[in-house]
Amino acid sequence: MEHSDLTTTPTRAASPTDDRVAIWSTAAVVVTFGVAMGYVEAAVVVYLRSAMQTGSAVLAQDPAAFRMFEGIEFARELATLVMIAAVGWLAGRTRLERLAWAAVVFGAWDIVYYLGLRQAIGWPPSLDTWDVLFLVPTPWVGPVWAPIVVSVALVGSGLAAARRLRAGRPIALGPVRTIAALAGGGLVIASFLVDTNRVLAGDSSAWTGWPVFWAGTALATAATVSALAGKPTGPARRDARFQHGAGGRPSVGSPH
Repeated sequence: MEHSDLTTTPTRAASPTDDRVAIWSTAAVVVTFGVAMGYVEAAVVVYLRSAMQTGSAVLAQDPAAFRMFEGIEFARELATLVMIAAVGWLAGRTRLERLAWAAVVFGAWDIVYYLGLRQAIGWPPSLDTWDVLFLVPTPWVGPVWAPIVVSVALVGSGLAAARRLRAGRPIALGPVRTIAALAGGGLVIASFLVDTNRVLAGDSSAWTGWPVFWAGTALATAATVSALAGKPTGPARRDARFQHGAGGRPSVGSPH
């Protein structure tokens, strides 16, 4: 009787060098996707504004045009979130690492989106220019510099978290840090809703939500830095893969 030898070749354990190569190759793929995605969205917005013949004006400042394209924009933004989540899922080995990679994609996409618009049509003319940032579930508005600050923070924290998890080092989560991070993010979102009604009505005076924005940014940043630098407390998690990134499936860029 013939016997198969398909299972006779031993597998080599991953070395620290392999992990370092894997993390940077994954980072390159994820960031490249975010850059390409940001440029594509900038091009879409250029075409949309050209079709509307509104030049570089903010979409929401033309109420009739806004109502006409609101459904399309809403669906496009939901599709964007699905794309970001999909890349995070494919790149990460665990739930926490997938979230980290999704943050990297989101930040890279948003930064390049504004750079693409600036290069293509000269908009925004300055970092203080108002923009409609998001429509889900209701319009968010703010000066261009604010989402760029958030995006830089997402890229930096996402890369730091993914690198730590891929190296098998835990991130010190806990109820206090988790609540602080969520509260900080909530404050940032709230700051983009403070002036929605008046900006949609055409009022372009100074942003009044900036104190809430900076408070939320400081709180979320402090929680993130503490989680990355601290040590876990309390009983060990039953699902060690969530904390350490071990035992998951191979990710994009992994040699295993």
